[in-house]
Amino acid sequence: MTTVNRLLEPLRQRIERQVFRVNGLSLNEFDLTQPPGDAGLFGPESVVWRVHGDFPSMLCGGISALLLQMLHPAALAGVWDHSNFRADMLGRLRRTSQFIAVTTFGNQADANTLIERVKNIHLRVSGVDNYQQPYAASDPALLTWVHVAETSSFLAAHLRYRNPQLSLREQDDYYAEAARIAQALGAESLPTSVAETQRYLEQMRPALRFDARTAEVTRLLWQAPAPHWMAYPVMRAMLYGGTGLLPLWAQQMSGAELPRWRQQFTQSQIHLVARLLRWSVRRGAWHRARARMGYPP
Repeated sequence: MTTVNRLLEPLRQRIERQVFRVNGLSLNEFDLTQPPGDAGLFGPESVVWRVHGDFPSMLCGGISALLLQMLHPAALAGVWDHSNFRADMLGRLRRTSQFIAVTTFGNQADANTLIERVKNIHLRVSGVDNYQQPYAASDPALLTWVHVAETSSFLAAHLRYRNPQLSLREQDDYYAEAARIAQALGAESLPTSVAETQRYLEQMRPALRFDARTAEVTRLLWQAPAPHWMAYPVMRAMLYGGTGLLPLWAQQMSGAELPRWRQQFTQSQIHLVARLLRWSVRRGAWHRARARMGYPP
């Protein structure tokens, strides 16, 4: 290790600890480094590993996914009625992050354990949404919406902030691979390509709403406390980045269309932040899964 690296190492470790405070690895429930050689549900050659392995773009994509998912009254009602996200948004972020990390990068047994756990939780989540329509979290159509909103946001973030050269074939492969998780949860009629996903999102637009509940979730997201004062400007940049990833029609529906200057400024910010985070985080889910498979750091 060079002298410069030795001097910077405490800073790197401090940033990494702050990152782990907000992601699912902080729950310390699953060991992604074991057992050696277990490829999990996807394996290191999958496109899912590449897309989900970049923490900065996934953070932006996760924010975008939440904003898009909450435009569906039934999806929002399930969270509104059956969770304490308003009091513990960080806890919900950790649990969602854990699910993505373990199902993507964990061994097969742990991934399947977490899928079954979530399926059982979904069976207990039902009610009537804000428009007096019944909903159930186990409804295959609702599961499909949540999954597509999530994966389309993750891929959009990867293309903008990590690898804009990802080919259309690889993008199609990503949707086809990621669909396995949604199918295991009970989703049906899943789009498995870029074209199918775009058609699906267009078809869903008439069912979406931006109402008082959606506005409240958005407000809480923007007002969520930073884990450290130094993280505050990073969180703001990521929030703008996630908003800017929404389809234009979703930005307009939410009254959150970003002007061109804000988009350009945000992209510059996130590219700088992403370089810092990629340098800092060396024990993330992707790194631990690579170690399990015998890959070098």
